[in-house]
Amino acid sequence: MNWPKGSKIKVRQPLKGRTTFKIGGRAQFFSEPESLPELRSILESAKKNKIPVFILGAGSNLLISDKGVKGLVIKLNSAYFKKIALKGSCIEAGGGVTLNQAIKFAQTKSLAGLEFLAGIPGTLGGALAMNAGCWESAIGDLVKEVGVMDYSGRIKILGSKEIKFNYRKSSLGKYIILSALLGLKKNSRAQIQKNINKYLMFRRKSQDLSRPNAGSIFRNPPQRYAGKLIDLCGLKGKKAGQAFVSERHANFILNRGKASAKDVLGLMRIIQKKVKNKFKITLQPEIKIWA
Repeated sequence: MNWPKGSKIKVRQPLKGRTTFKIGGRAQFFSEPESLPELRSILESAKKNKIPVFILGAGSNLLISDKGVKGLVIKLNSAYFKKIALKGSCIEAGGGVTLNQAIKFAQTKSLAGLEFLAGIPGTLGGALAMNAGCWESAIGDLVKEVGVMDYSGRIKILGSKEIKFNYRKSSLGKYIILSALLGLKKNSRAQIQKNINKYLMFRRKSQDLSRPNAGSIFRNPPQRYAGKLIDLCGLKGKKAGQAFVSERHANFILNRGKASAKDVLGLMRIIQKKVKNKFKITLQPEIKIWA
């Protein structure tokens, strides 16, 4: 395989340490492009050689196969994709900016609206692709426009009306998210900090962050909570190898230390079967699975 000159493609790159689950094999090819032209040329080479492409954000909502990923994994980790700027009452941020960085930047400009995302270990690109949110708020509600690149290297600017945002998914999943313009509201830095603290406290009380995990494993069914359904099936503490269902939040699967993707997938199947048998509801994964 001949990649574009100077693209610094890594071969057989470990991915386990790049996910919050701390699970997964190696990437066949791995790249952290430093510019749009480099990203485009890498995509063109991958397409020409029929190599699948995967975009890795913060790895916080992801389960990677123990066998790894056959294809090219791209992470927008360079300074070019982490730019952030003030645009009136909006902020414009790159797809590689972390949610925490976006929240803190907005706070320095006395702009509120992102605080509900505090504590989510994701990137802006990943959050937009899955329309991240909680407590009846979602990042899609703040979007003015999004800059994207398709897998052929073409760039587009999509207005909010051109994007479909639904519960934990969006029409942006078919693109590489380069940047976004988010509309916020003026507020005092002190009040914004109070809001941040409130949401962080909610997360600490309701979620189990004691061991490596990928956040909520399943989407909430209509008018129900996945965690409650799993709990009512008596599955808290249920184990499969080194993976186990959290005793605090039943929609969290934790890695005891050496859990495999096989362990997690086996536990997910048990959960789905039990919930289906008891409630006639098929739980759908919220996490992405690279198998």
